[in-house]
Amino acid sequence: MKYKYESTEKSTVKLTVDFTAKEWQTAIDKAYNKNKNRFTVNGFRRGKAPRHVVEAFYGKGVFYEDALNELYNEHYPKILEKEKDNFTAVGEPSLSVDDLSEKGVRLSAVVPVKPDVAIESYKGIKIKEYVYNVKDEDVEAELKKVQERNAREKEVSGRPAANGDIVNIDFSGSVDGEKFEGGTAEKYDLTLGSGSFIPGFEEQIVGMNVGEEKDVNVTFPADYHAENLKGKAAVFAVKLNGIKEKELPEVNDGFIKDATGNETVEEYKKKTRERLEKQAERRGRDETENSILAAISEKATCEIPEAMIESQIDSIMQNVEYQLMYQGLKLDDYLQYLGTSKEAFRKTYYEQAKKNVLSQLVIEKIIKLEGLGATEAEIDEKIAEQAKQVEKDFDEYKKNMDDRQKAYIEQDIIVTKLFDFLKKNNEMYVEA
Repeated sequence: MKYKYESTEKSTVKLTVDFTAKEWQTAIDKAYNKNKNRFTVNGFRRGKAPRHVVEAFYGKGVFYEDALNELYNEHYPKILEKEKDNFTAVGEPSLSVDDLSEKGVRLSAVVPVKPDVAIESYKGIKIKEYVYNVKDEDVEAELKKVQERNAREKEVSGRPAANGDIVNIDFSGSVDGEKFEGGTAEKYDLTLGSGSFIPGFEEQIVGMNVGEEKDVNVTFPADYHAENLKGKAAVFAVKLNGIKEKELPEVNDGFIKDATGNETVEEYKKKTRERLEKQAERRGRDETENSILAAISEKATCEIPEAMIESQIDSIMQNVEYQLMYQGLKLDDYLQYLGTSKEAFRKTYYEQAKKNVLSQLVIEKIIKLEGLGATEAEIDEKIAEQAKQVEKDFDEYKKNMDDRQKAYIEQDIIVTKLFDFLKKNNEMYVEA
């Protein structure tokens, strides 16, 4: 077997592979032995007819397709491994048979490969840095949530509905006089001011009295999930069945201990601030890193193969599906609710997927240019941190780690070094 490759347009490589007559006949023999039990020939038990007899009965090319697959499956992975320093396949190849005879076979494969990205600059750029500070009111807001979760609901009479109330309503919506799917419910509990319904709906319930009926006029947002309702004016016939208000518990040490396990209100506030500060730090770091990548990628050019974009969309779709599962929903049901197809839904993520791929290519390119890596000592330090968190012995914990976990730790260290380097070598600023 001999092969050659050449770079072609749109981040592809063309492989041309020549197989000798002997290699071709060996492949046909393998295809025959693997598939001979599928063929019945008069005068022979199933699977016992010689190859030349089967070929005479079913046609000379009866084993060609399977033989070609044999050659491809055996040699294509080996070629990719041998040329891994020259190119990396990122999708399935487009195969063709250029020549086939008793003298041998020539196969061609057009392979989508990881492209090289041209970066105009990754140093000396003015880039926005995101910093989030935790305020006293943020801690108080968390405390209010604890109160809300432990609030009691009590029936209200003698006054109209107000923001913050829990109202029980019947409603029936229509567009152009026609009722639409999902627009009708009875005895539905709605917290006024929660923003759960279409803009303008809850505000019009405020001021209604128990037993009162009225028409609520609203307009669906232009970006509403259901295509048939986007931007449409709607009328909801609403009846108010009842009003409840929340009675918040008094905040004291006894309440906090029962509700959160903390001994005092001050202890709860201290731990809450620490938690919020960690979240703020993480949020600031993530948004700053995205800001850095966006600034560098803005002037980076790359011919990204469709295979890489589609693969990224697959990952995004998988994450969406997992998130829906946590909410007790199936993707197909969710798509039906949105009134769209899976293909159309995938297309909405195309640009985001393309952006994600470019960002990853930029990261890999700069890491290579700067020669960033992780030492064994640095990897062991991270492993030790993880072992300590789960109260495990370092040696035992490391021994039970698989290669994928170690590779993840190594990559995490390298990417951390990358962003430390980029922050140091660019003009980072925080908006006042």
